[in-house]
Amino acid sequence: MASLPFDARKFLKDSDFFNGISDRSIRSLAAICIPKRVDKRQLIFLEGEKGHSMYILAEGGVQLYKTASDGREIVIKTIREGEIFGEVVLFERNEYPVSAVALEKSLLLRLPRQQIDCLLVADSFRRDFIGMLMRKQRYLADRILYLTGHDVEERFFFFLQEQFGRREEYRISLSKKDIAAAIGTIPETFSRLLLRLKEEKKIRWDGETLHLVEGFWEGFPRGGD
Repeated sequence: MASLPFDARKFLKDSDFFNGISDRSIRSLAAICIPKRVDKRQLIFLEGEKGHSMYILAEGGVQLYKTASDGREIVIKTIREGEIFGEVVLFERNEYPVSAVALEKSLLLRLPRQQIDCLLVADSFRRDFIGMLMRKQRYLADRILYLTGHDVEERFFFFLQEQFGRREEYRISLSKKDIAAAIGTIPETFSRLLLRLKEEKKIRWDGETLHLVEGFWEGFPRGGD
């Protein structure tokens, strides 16, 4: 059975990142969205590559990283569903300043730079679009506070809550390295945390399935952003 076409307008309207944008601007954005499915570990764009589009993550996970002079990949950010990335090519520079890779099978909405430039001519759309970018900046500032205000264990459980909801069993296709990057720590520290949580019988991790002890979420705060 063929899958139904992706409803970009409904997705944008329901996304927190586009909250407050007029319905007219939502329709304009949705009209230029080009759905693109990518496989796990597939590169979306490379650092230094000429930027032709910005993107919205509709489903899955994406990581932004820079490559150091010694070849190490330094994770800059893990993108959450509904968030834009690559928008820097619209205003500041013609090349992507980072690389983007899919952490799992994902659905992207590609918005070509040329079409966005046309929409930005209209005052109402330009105000809405700039407002959306400002909300993203506030979100990033909140994430900095989140990283500095909570320890690694709290950030791990906030990550589970934010990405998958409050459950006692999770099927996680992300690697532990990717999760460590998403919560702002290094793989070695994350591995030590998991070992301690297992010893304390708070979790059990079998393959891609993570089990939390029964009743874990009782009393755990719902914040974290």
